[in-house]
Amino acid sequence: MPHWSVYTGNSEPHDGVARLPAPPPWRAFDGEPVVPPPRDADDEAAVSPDRVHRARSYVATPESVELVNAALVLRRPLLVTGPPGTGKSSLAYAVARELGLGPVLRWNITSRSTLADGLYQYDPLSRLYAARQAARRERDGESGGGVEDHLRLGPLGTALLPYERPRALLVDEIDKSDLDLPNDLLNVLEEGQYEIPELMRAARHSAEDVTAEVLADGSDTPVEVTRGRIRCRAFPFVVLTSNGEREFPPAFLRRCVRLKLRRPGRDQLTEIVRAHLDTPSGEAEHLIDRFLTRAADGELATDQLLNALYLTGVAGLDADSRDGLAERLMPYLSATADGDGF
Repeated sequence: MPHWSVYTGNSEPHDGVARLPAPPPWRAFDGEPVVPPPRDADDEAAVSPDRVHRARSYVATPESVELVNAALVLRRPLLVTGPPGTGKSSLAYAVARELGLGPVLRWNITSRSTLADGLYQYDPLSRLYAARQAARRERDGESGGGVEDHLRLGPLGTALLPYERPRALLVDEIDKSDLDLPNDLLNVLEEGQYEIPELMRAARHSAEDVTAEVLADGSDTPVEVTRGRIRCRAFPFVVLTSNGEREFPPAFLRRCVRLKLRRPGRDQLTEIVRAHLDTPSGEAEHLIDRFLTRAADGELATDQLLNALYLTGVAGLDADSRDGLAERLMPYLSATADGDGF
């Protein structure tokens, strides 16, 4: 493996990210104050059994290992495209687990998602209510909260905090966004920084650096933000996933390292089954053959095979009953495929 590689794809955790080569001069960032890396225990969702299993059982291809390392070294987002069920989202969890990047920050994209949703959320109604209570608190000798009490950083905004080592950010299904979001992301990902206008206004009339404590995504521990400006220090490992349902602007594509995942072949499917179910290859071979034969005529996802293997194994069915149940668990995902069964 090249000496510049830190991600190996073998799922064994290590501290190789500390050996990450220096960034290119045009991708060096110097945000302050430095934020220490979070622990997995700081985010309960990060240690849920499903996410832990997803990270541990991911089977990486040589191409994905190479391009993950390229994205890490170049400090560029990794745009991962491929059919459903090929492990696009799981890649982010696998890399974060192996390199010790802490809990994965996840931003699920819909047609209504905007850049502001990813950066931070501000609740103006609770701020208005707090302002109305300010007089009462002053009369009672209590100190009132600031605008930061009504702010929480989003997944993207948290990933761009000045952490001393990269955070992992999953921007899932970006092809579902409206036409403007990829372009809106360009400046933030290129500059590695953003501003929070509500905090900037609060600090505008102060000659000193005004520091606010704001909650970050997935944590109840506040982080310091000075004069409403946030700039990263270690550029995050950003995974953007797409099912290939739309094209992206050239300006967006040239700022990404691009990885295309393909349907796994027999050898990779066998490794995936072993990683997820620890099923002896002899027991799984029959259903893997049927899955591959059926997948040649229509769209299927790997998790359909895993579901069929798990359920038929738990049920303890005979061969004929197992095949019938597997057929019903592995329907084609597209309406254009022949629906006559195996």
